[in-house]
Amino acid sequence: MANITKKVSWSSRADESGAAAERTPLLNGSEPARVSRQLSAGGSLFHIGRLSTVDLEEEMTPDEDSLRGRPKEIPHNEKLLSLKYESLDYDNSENQLFLEEERRMSYMGFRCLEISRWVICGLIGFFTGLIACFIDIAVEELAGLKYQVVKENIEKFTEVGGLSISLILWAVFNAAIVMLGSIIVAFWEPIAAGSGIPQIKCYLNGVKIPRVVRLKTLLVKVGGVICSVVGGLAVGKEGPMIHSGAVIAAGVSQGRSTSLKRDFKIFEYFRRDTEKRDFVSAGAAAGVSAAFGAPVGGVLFSLEEGASFWNQMLTWRIFFASMFSTFTLNFFLSIYHNKPGDLSNPGLINFGRFESDSMAYNLYEIPLFIAMGALGGFLGACFNVLNYWLTIFRIRYVHRPCLQVMEAMLVAAVTATVSFTMIYFSTDCQPLGPDHNEEYPLQLFCADGEYNSMATAFFNTPERSVRSLFHNPPGTYNPLTLGLFTLTYFFLACWTYGLAVSAGVFIPSLLIGAAWGRLCGILLASISASDSIWAVPGKYALIGAAAQLGGIVRMTLSLTVIMVEATGNVTYGLPIMLVLMTAKIVGDYFEEGLYDIHIKLQSVPFLHWEAPATSHWLTAREVMSSPVTCFNRIEKVGTIVDVLSNTSTNHNGFPVVVHVSDNDEPAKLCGLILRSQLIVLLKHKVFVELARSRLTQRKLQLKDFRDAYPRFPPIQSIHVSQDERECMMDLTEFMNPTPYTVPMETSLPRVFKLFRALGLRHLVVVDDSNRVVGLVTRKDLARYHLGKHGLEELQLAQT
Repeated sequence: MANITKKVSWSSRADESGAAAERTPLLNGSEPARVSRQLSAGGSLFHIGRLSTVDLEEEMTPDEDSLRGRPKEIPHNEKLLSLKYESLDYDNSENQLFLEEERRMSYMGFRCLEISRWVICGLIGFFTGLIACFIDIAVEELAGLKYQVVKENIEKFTEVGGLSISLILWAVFNAAIVMLGSIIVAFWEPIAAGSGIPQIKCYLNGVKIPRVVRLKTLLVKVGGVICSVVGGLAVGKEGPMIHSGAVIAAGVSQGRSTSLKRDFKIFEYFRRDTEKRDFVSAGAAAGVSAAFGAPVGGVLFSLEEGASFWNQMLTWRIFFASMFSTFTLNFFLSIYHNKPGDLSNPGLINFGRFESDSMAYNLYEIPLFIAMGALGGFLGACFNVLNYWLTIFRIRYVHRPCLQVMEAMLVAAVTATVSFTMIYFSTDCQPLGPDHNEEYPLQLFCADGEYNSMATAFFNTPERSVRSLFHNPPGTYNPLTLGLFTLTYFFLACWTYGLAVSAGVFIPSLLIGAAWGRLCGILLASISASDSIWAVPGKYALIGAAAQLGGIVRMTLSLTVIMVEATGNVTYGLPIMLVLMTAKIVGDYFEEGLYDIHIKLQSVPFLHWEAPATSHWLTAREVMSSPVTCFNRIEKVGTIVDVLSNTSTNHNGFPVVVHVSDNDEPAKLCGLILRSQLIVLLKHKVFVELARSRLTQRKLQLKDFRDAYPRFPPIQSIHVSQDERECMMDLTEFMNPTPYTVPMETSLPRVFKLFRALGLRHLVVVDDSNRVVGLVTRKDLARYHLGKHGLEELQLAQT
């Protein structure tokens, strides 16, 4: 990614002209970044929403130059953080209402809640498996119909001439199907574009991505991915299953659908971010399990994204959801294949069985595997860089829905044209034996009894092409066919990822790596003087697939287990682990992973596990936002309404303070209250005067807050009369009386660790007298995460 060096600082309000806060594009680039900039009085300072930037390459005045040494404004090599994202409340607000409810609950009540959690995880696995089964059957039937029609047309015009008609038919089929899938994404639900994995990573990280776990998103995701795969794009259907599982989990665990406006009055206790996050983790794991038949890999995938939130019982529940998901998919697919009870289809992609006798590896091959891992890391970095610049281009020029649909149709037509051209000019003809595995063999200009080997890779679904590269016997492909296929499919997959369609990058990555990996196996076998074939092409295709996928997505632990489970042979555990580690190390040297790039392009305040290595010289004093808007424990309603209505700040958490004496000493911290809680209090008019007069006043319960969750009404929808503005509101019962606090001299790494490990949304900074001096939020920490180049500049600024 380009090293755009900026200096970032927070201002207390937006620019005086009232320019709107920045609008950040979606991950697929469906919405352009529209940034309003206004020159300040200083002449060189630009205001963007609440962020201000100074280009370090510009000439600075002495006053501005003196700011270089201030830790509050450090060089920053990422895009400005978007103001439209909020953090999730992963830390329970232990106010009086919460504690009273917990204390009233009996032991049997807690046991019933635990049983409900297991039931929900079972339902998550069941529905995720059903969705995966529906996608697999729909893709197989529709793609089979399309390829059969095109195959018959090609065979017809091969004999009589006029193959250009077959090309047009293939391109029109692809473009029409992809157009349908792109329309529902671009016009109906843009957040359903792509695989959805970056969004789920952000959700588990603690960022609320708008509309990411809604029913409408699930419907568009399922329909979109079917159209994308059937339309012949260089995509896979496995990645979107992770997003689909997360949406199912978010819906089932809440016992209602806000989209359908139906409340089933069940699972009401789980209507809060803490519980919902755990179920979304189970849904993501169930999606991985359904996609790859890897329940343990699904658990580890969720573990990598939210390890600090885990406990033993949660791990077991997630594993239960994963196992139930793959079992459900297995069971219904066995019925579809007329083999009830034959549970041999654990996931959407089946790598086939890798037998130990024919696919064993030797100790001297491990250095070769590591070298292939390095090559995969380099190719993955090239893929990510190209895709980054394509996404930048889309953000700037292809931001209208109609243009996005046209681009998707263009890519579909080009993919069909390139595929047809490669097949047409290929001379790689292989004998068609009685035990061939080709689903749609094309003879074209080959002799009778032979088929075009290039068509096996292009004229097929990506999953079948991967399986053929893994298991077809030696001699099935010649090196030129594999080399040309790798080159063309690499660029097609890079161009495709980021379109306004629902699609994943797992299978294209595996297919690219399997092609060049098999090529490496053929070349090694050709230079070997031994008569025995030790470099089995299928074995090196597997290693190449792992290397390419690891080089693009940079997953290590979970991806190792996923690959081992998908192959059904633990023998390859060590080589795959070494390959993925090498691919990540080499790839990280050049560029970040694909998902991290798209998260940054969306300007999400994503927190990594560790603070920058050279950040110990920064303290909470420099990181925090100040001054802080605080409320008194008994506050005037008009003051609360004015603060919540102030669009220039739009704060979501407010420290509550109390004056310990009648003199003018500063107030001390006594709690913390959220914007959502205040809105519910205003909606139900929980005012002191009404409570005293007993006028239509009942005691507020946690159920009132859960009923409003997660779409709390905006402050503009709350009507407060002029008389009510003069009333007082007692926050004692509803505030969190024990918020997490740190002194001003706490180092940034310690603040970062507390914030990340505990899943905090707000961290109050206090002085020695427990007086509020600042507030640390996710955005305050995310802007200090620097890349490889930024760390060098951070050290330079330190001097």
